[in-house]
Amino acid sequence: MSATGTGTASLLGLDPATYAPHSLHGSDRTYLETNCYTDILIEFVHARGDEPLAMMGCALPVDFEGDQWTFFKPRPEDVERLYGIDIHEMQPYRPLPEQIAEQIAAGRTLIVELDSFYMPDTAATSYRKEHVKSSVVAEAIDLAGERLRYFHGAGYHELTGEDYRGIFRIGLDLPGDVLPPYTELARLDAGPRLEGEELRATARELLRAQVSRRPDDNPFGRFGEQLGRELPELLAGDAQRYHDYAFATVRMVGSAFEAGADHVEWVLGEGGGDAAGPMREIVDGCKTLSFKLARRREFDPASRIEALAAAWDEAFARLDDAVA
Repeated sequence: MSATGTGTASLLGLDPATYAPHSLHGSDRTYLETNCYTDILIEFVHARGDEPLAMMGCALPVDFEGDQWTFFKPRPEDVERLYGIDIHEMQPYRPLPEQIAEQIAAGRTLIVELDSFYMPDTAATSYRKEHVKSSVVAEAIDLAGERLRYFHGAGYHELTGEDYRGIFRIGLDLPGDVLPPYTELARLDAGPRLEGEELRATARELLRAQVSRRPDDNPFGRFGEQLGRELPELLAGDAQRYHDYAFATVRMVGSAFEAGADHVEWVLGEGGGDAAGPMREIVDGCKTLSFKLARRREFDPASRIEALAAAWDEAFARLDDAVA
């Protein structure tokens, strides 16, 4: 923990102006982000100097859950084993800024669901437009100066003044039925931080477990059936209906297998390319399907779903061989 001359308590001493995100959030990717929770863990682990690719096997066993693909997250026990970070729920029974400041001073931090309406980094989507919950990792706070620095999405950001007061509900007359945000404590002293070949070997062991957790049947078959039923309503609906559906379906599974492919290549080295190839076919297929849906014109998704299902079968057949 460090403190600046301005009274800011900072866990890692970062500067938003110079922060460089991990390659999992590089500009060359098909999907620049995964989901709000996984993205912040990627950047938090990266900012500490550790390799987040080691924990991304969590993306592989995603399933179609009836109306959406799995909102995949690194498993807490894996994060603890790989990086010595223990994440567990905490009670936000006191003012959040005070709790954040105290935990940072103790060498820990909070993961909190906050309102994107007050997050300047969401200017292209929800900032000052709509109230959307999103998880952040608090990295630094200045109570007197009303400044918060935090990981969100693909980067590291800062908010101040009116946004600070809004996001922490300071001075707002709130109705009694407003619930406190879901809050987790991230302790950084739960064990060793694995490095080098020890980190890779442990990640390979965890990869074997993730492969065994895959769905019993091919989930793209079930997704195709649901998409066929939903398609007329999607094409007749408004743009927001499409965006909501795309985020929960093709974007979620596409980003999962893009991160999963990178994980497999990192863990398995030269041998990872064979298994990653079909995963990248899934990424490309999901992107194409997104474009078809965005055009809002009638089409038959059957051939594209069949290709995605075939790529899924091939990916896991190769993974089974690779981790045997």
